[in-house]
Amino acid sequence: MKISTKGRYAVRVMLDMAVHTESEYMPLRLVASRQDISEKYMEAIAGMLVKDNLLYSVRGKGGGYKLARDPKDYTILEIIESVEGPLAPVVCLMPEAEACDREGECFALPLWKGLYEEIKTYLSNVTLEDLVERKLDGSLELDKTTKFDL
Repeated sequence: MKISTKGRYAVRVMLDMAVHTESEYMPLRLVASRQDISEKYMEAIAGMLVKDNLLYSVRGKGGGYKLARDPKDYTILEIIESVEGPLAPVVCLMPEAEACDREGECFALPLWKGLYEEIKTYLSNVTLEDLVERKLDGSLELDKTTKFDL
């Protein structure tokens, strides 16, 4: 299991929007510029976040994107899974996986299930607000120019 650039960028987009709350809707080009991410790639990521109701979007003058809820109400797991899908470490734990012929005799299955639960538990217990406030290590103060390197 590897979190791709898409997953990391989704967290960066959401962090940027959580920090920059000065406008109702934010043009994506501003976020792309601040985060040094291609606007086209950012549009694809934002589209997935909108589809899963993590962001709201409005087209036209004064339009853009904004968080659909308060930063404390987002888990990092839901942000990453919105663009990556389930973070299962093996195919047989994916929600759409067919029943495995070896499930009853797979000695490694408890290992993979345990790992998957640890990943989900950890990422479910870290909120967007936690990252904004840097509750994870307390070492970084954010300002309006912060670029999030994840």
